[in-house]
Amino acid sequence: MERIVNLALAKGWQLGGLTLGETISLAQELGLRVSDVVIAEAVHANRMTPAEVRSAVQDVFCHNLYAAEVGLTTGSSFLMGSVGQELSRDDFANELIGDRFLNKVLVYTLGAQVGNHVVGLQPCAGTGDACVLTGLFKAMQETVTDQEELARVTAVMLKVATIFRIGKSTSGCNMEGLGAGAACTSAVMVELAGGPAEAMSRAVTLALSPTIGVPCTPRVMVPGLCATHIGGGVLIGHLAARLALSTYLPVTVPVDAMIALAAAVHPVSAQALVPLVIRYMQPFFKTNQEVERYVAGEVKEREEAGIAATILETQQEARNLARQANSIVRPFGEAVVAGSSMKVGSPTHAARLAHALSKGEIKGVKIELCPELYACRGINVPGILMGAVFGASTNNAQMYREVMGMVRDRRLRVEILEVNEPQLQRITVYATEADGMVDTLNRGGGRLVLRRATPSRELALKAATTWGIEIVD
Repeated sequence: MERIVNLALAKGWQLGGLTLGETISLAQELGLRVSDVVIAEAVHANRMTPAEVRSAVQDVFCHNLYAAEVGLTTGSSFLMGSVGQELSRDDFANELIGDRFLNKVLVYTLGAQVGNHVVGLQPCAGTGDACVLTGLFKAMQETVTDQEELARVTAVMLKVATIFRIGKSTSGCNMEGLGAGAACTSAVMVELAGGPAEAMSRAVTLALSPTIGVPCTPRVMVPGLCATHIGGGVLIGHLAARLALSTYLPVTVPVDAMIALAAAVHPVSAQALVPLVIRYMQPFFKTNQEVERYVAGEVKEREEAGIAATILETQQEARNLARQANSIVRPFGEAVVAGSSMKVGSPTHAARLAHALSKGEIKGVKIELCPELYACRGINVPGILMGAVFGASTNNAQMYREVMGMVRDRRLRVEILEVNEPQLQRITVYATEADGMVDTLNRGGGRLVLRRATPSRELALKAATTWGIEIVD
């Protein structure tokens, strides 16, 4: 323990304020488990003994375990029904997943959410992640016989959770049940497996990635939806841990950078996404009739009219999507090399149209991209160039690998610019007889919005038909 403290202080790191990345780094450098560092930090910061820390991290669950028990035995929730009882009766006969430990985590997590609506939970970042933490702890209590090991893994789980408690500043499941739950689950699974510290860093990063920006408004007032948020956090975290432990999957984002991103996106999501989510979900909010008695009649009438209009609008939007969808017998577009239909597919096909509009020997290519596509230029510029210079499709994997050298050998002038306009992909091909330009918006794969084209939009549409490129509104 003294080695941990001395190394942390030598690095200028604050014990009692170590980031998860710093915690993992200390464990790596000293050849220790992450739990060794977490417990040593708590001992130093709280002036406790290791035994006192190990006892404390288990004692904090007393109330939440009681809430979970209520949800698993007698509790019924206005949003979750009696799902805890249904899943736990007859020794888990209604299995959610074919892994007994993971199944217990899921059932206990859902039971804790029911209990949350009956007797309340003590929140960490929020009550959503408290459900996952309680589910994990209760399942480990029944599985891990070594009490010191149970305390170690619990300490790691709470180290991750408390960081999310600070990061959560508004509404958003990315810092609560889904995001924090996934991160905590991944850390638990790696520590339980005795995995290396480095694997925990990769696992938490992987677990957080799909949760960034997810709002939680549907969970707050709409029946049932919370089940897949908090349960999904468990499953995502488990998958992330198994990938980190079982493969050499490259993960280059440091865990601290991913946590910082989650915290930064969190308030933006609340401002940009939550109002839209409320608009679509409000028709399905669970209401309290005792409260509604105090709301003016004209206000309720106005709300009911708005809800009815929203339901009609969403039905029409769903019909529009269904009518424009491909037949199931022709569902796919062309193969897209480099792994992204949005980042590579649509820009490459826009470049093909610019190639079709040019005439004569090609001398250069100008590529103008929105910030998102510009940031991914490492994968989309090769595709754009093979489309612009050679008219090649996204399924030409060999040319994709060789095109940068081919362009360099031809001494073509290439200009790559960032333009602050969402979805923009404007490609200009300079040629000896006539230049070709298309101004398009990205819609993924072989789909794009064609706004302008030079020398002619009609020629661009004809080329799109010939090559099977779908022009959409």
